[in-house]
Amino acid sequence: MSIELWLVYFGTVLAFMFPPGASHILMLSNSIGSGFKKSIATACGDLSANFLQMTAASLGLAASLQSSQQIFVVIKWAGVAYLVYSGLKLIFSNKSSFQASPSRSIRSLYWQGFITSASNPKAVIFFAALFPQFIFASEPLLPQFIALSVTYLFIDGLFLCFYGKSAAIFAKKFQSNIGRHFNKISGSLMISAAIILGVKNVD
Repeated sequence: MSIELWLVYFGTVLAFMFPPGASHILMLSNSIGSGFKKSIATACGDLSANFLQMTAASLGLAASLQSSQQIFVVIKWAGVAYLVYSGLKLIFSNKSSFQASPSRSIRSLYWQGFITSASNPKAVIFFAALFPQFIFASEPLLPQFIALSVTYLFIDGLFLCFYGKSAAIFAKKFQSNIGRHFNKISGSLMISAAIILGVKNVD
C-alpha cells in the first residue's frame, strides 16, 4: 500500500470518527463513573469487537449478515436494552457523591465496551464496503488487511481516550459543585449511547 493511498484511508476514517458514536458516549459515562484508567478497559472492549468485525468482513460474512434482518434486530436491541438497564441502574443508585466506583470491575467495563460495539452488526458490512476500496488483489492481502485494521483501531483508540480523558478532567474539576449528580449524569450518558446505537442502525 502506497503512502498516498494510506493517507486517503487515514483521512476517510478520521472523518468517519468525528461524529461521536455510542461507544464514545459510553466512554464518557464510564470515565465519569469509574475514572479514566479503569475506563480504558471499555475502550479495549470496543476495539476487540471492532477487530472481530473486521475479521468477519474479510472472511465474507457480511453477505450472510446482510441477508438476515432478524439478526440485526435481535443484536441491536439486545445491546440497546443492556445500555438502558445499566444507565437506569446508575441513575437510581443510592450513592449521593461522586467517586470512582470500586465496584465496577475491569472485566465488567471491558464487556460493556465489547457488547456496545458488537451490538452494531452493520459494522461488518461497513468494513466489507470500506476495505476493498483500499486493497489491491494483485498484492499480498494479509499485510494490507493488517495495515487497514491497525490504522482504524489506532484512530478509534485515540478518539476513545480523548473522550474518556476529557470526561475525567471534567469530573475532577466540577466534583465539588455537582458531585451528587454525577451518577445521574453518567447514567444519562449511557442511555444516550443506547439511543445513538438504536437510531444509528435504523435503515
